[in-house]
Amino acid sequence: MAKPTVKAVLLSPQRELGAKPLLVVGPSLGTSTVLWSETAALLGDEYDVIGWDLPGHGISPAATEGLDVAELADAVVDLVDSVSPGARFHYAGVSLGGATGLQLGIKHGDRLRSLSVQCSGAKLGTPEGWLERAETVRKLGTPVMIQGSAERWFAKGFMDRQPEISSRLLHALRDADRFSYSFCCEALAAFDVREQLGSITVPTQAVAGVEDTVAPPSVAEEIVSGVRAGGTYAVAEALDGVGHLAPAEAPAVVAGLMRNFMKENGL
Repeated sequence: MAKPTVKAVLLSPQRELGAKPLLVVGPSLGTSTVLWSETAALLGDEYDVIGWDLPGHGISPAATEGLDVAELADAVVDLVDSVSPGARFHYAGVSLGGATGLQLGIKHGDRLRSLSVQCSGAKLGTPEGWLERAETVRKLGTPVMIQGSAERWFAKGFMDRQPEISSRLLHALRDADRFSYSFCCEALAAFDVREQLGSITVPTQAVAGVEDTVAPPSVAEEIVSGVRAGGTYAVAEALDGVGHLAPAEAPAVVAGLMRNFMKENGL
């Protein structure tokens, strides 16, 4: 395996970086920085918000070989160092982006100021399920996932209420590189940091959608329990009427929770 390369999109107003605290936000499998656009806009006056795309998604180059979640965390640190060398930063990520956040907390905790893990867990799904999906997408391409993802991603009625953002997210899935998507599935198949949560020393927030079938509130509570076991402050939040993509489904609520969490902890 080789460390993947990920590219960034500035989601806050154009200004000299460093004037505001840095907030880095990460995506769910199959999405892009579009996932964070509305939430970032609500936080952009207070933070420099940078979103990153998974390999083969959005603007990031395709992966040429397998990868793991720890290597994604390394790639995020490299990305930060390319724009603000050595900077400490707030981090928030959804699903695979949230798993990457847990690895940042475990492996690069000295670089973090706070951690918000959203619609994610220390283990997601089953290895068999992820490997089966990887093989399907490798053969048939990412469009084969659109219907199932639409059902998993969004709470009931969201696509009717917000057709533009849901369409943009599903188009990101359609346009993702099939091989990179499959490599990410294989990374999730191997991902399990439940026994390492106690090593996280940065204040941690776990956000879950009540209607999320992938990472329900019980999974967020598991993160919080594991982090607290190591003596670190952690809090769980459950959002009614929200599925698997909280920043897109409830941007004002998510922005408020993140803002309050960072300020309450003096960050």
